[in-house]
Amino acid sequence: MNKILLDRNENNYGPAPACFEVLEKTDKNLFSNYTDAYKRGVKSALSERFATDFDIAEDRIILGYGAEDILKQLVQCYLGPGRKLMIPAYSWWYYKKIADEVGGTNVEYPLIKGDDSFYYDIDSMISLVDTEKPKLVFLSSPNNPTGNSISAKDLDTVLSHMRETIVALDEAYWYDTKHEHAKHLVNTYSNLVLIRTFSKYYALAGIRIGYALIGENFTKLAKIANRYLGFNLISEKIALAALDSPEYYEEIADKMNSDKELYYQELGKIPGFTVYKSDANFVLVEIPAEIKDSLKKFLTDKGLIIKFMNEEVLNSHLRITLGTQEENRMVIDAIKEYSMSK
Repeated sequence: MNKILLDRNENNYGPAPACFEVLEKTDKNLFSNYTDAYKRGVKSALSERFATDFDIAEDRIILGYGAEDILKQLVQCYLGPGRKLMIPAYSWWYYKKIADEVGGTNVEYPLIKGDDSFYYDIDSMISLVDTEKPKLVFLSSPNNPTGNSISAKDLDTVLSHMRETIVALDEAYWYDTKHEHAKHLVNTYSNLVLIRTFSKYYALAGIRIGYALIGENFTKLAKIANRYLGFNLISEKIALAALDSPEYYEEIADKMNSDKELYYQELGKIPGFTVYKSDANFVLVEIPAEIKDSLKKFLTDKGLIIKFMNEEVLNSHLRITLGTQEENRMVIDAIKEYSMSK
C-alpha cells in the first residue's frame, strides 16, 4: 500500500518545473568550485537577490540550513545559561527544547482559543515581557500547529513594546510573496530577526534553505552566520528558480486555500469536530478524545498518515497537512466514512 504522508507539513505538489531544469542543466563546476560572489562584495547570489528584492543591505541577509538552523544560531548567539526564551504555549515542539541546548529557560505566553480560530493574547504577551524580561522572544506567524497569524496592527503593537528584547518572527509558513510587509518590519525594528524558509511554500524541504532579514543591531549574529567559503551553490540556484516561478506557486496556494474551505465546511459538520481557521499549509482539527486511537488506526489502514497531536495542551487534535486536491479529498472522505460508521 502506498502511503500518503500528510504529517510533516511538506508540500506534496512539489517544486516548480524550473527547479528541476536547474538539476538537468547543472554545471559540473557547481560541484567543484566555491562561490565567487565575494568578487561582487556579497556573500552569495541568493543573498544578493534578497537584498535587491527587499531593498536592504546585503549584509543584513542571513542564509541557513532551513529556518531551524537560523533559529538555532540565534539562540546559541544570544541566549545562554539563566536567560529566558519566551514562546507560544501552543507551538512547534522544537521551540520548547531549543533553550535547553544552551542552558536557558522557557517562558510560555498564552494563545486564546476562539470558536473557530486561535488568537495571540497581546496584553498577556506585553505583561509577560515586562515581568519576566526575556532575552529572546519567538513569534510564529502563521503559528504551528494552530495555524493562526498575528495581525499587522498587533504585531506593530507588540514589537513597539519589545524594543529592548530580541524578537524572532518565524514566518516559515508565510504565503504572501510581496515584500512590503517584511521591509517595513526590519527597517522599523532594529531588534527583529524575520525568518523564512523554502521548505513549505516552495516545496523545497529537501534542499534545506532558509533565510532571515535582520535588524541593524545584529552585527554579532551576522558575523557568526557568515560562511566565508559560501553556501551550497546548487541549492541556491534551485531557490532562485523557485523565486522566478511565482505563477506556479500562486496556483498551488489557490488550490490549498480552496481545500481549506472544504475542510472547514465538511469536517466542521461532524459532531464533536472543530476545524480551526488556518493561514498555513495545514489545518488543526479538534476531535472527541475517545475516538483518537480508533480513528488513527482507520486512517493508517487506508495509508493516510496525518499528525495525531500528543502534547500537554493539544492531545485530542489532528494536524492535517494540505496535500494535493486528490489527497485532501481522500482524507475528508475517509474521516466522514469513519464518523458515519460510529
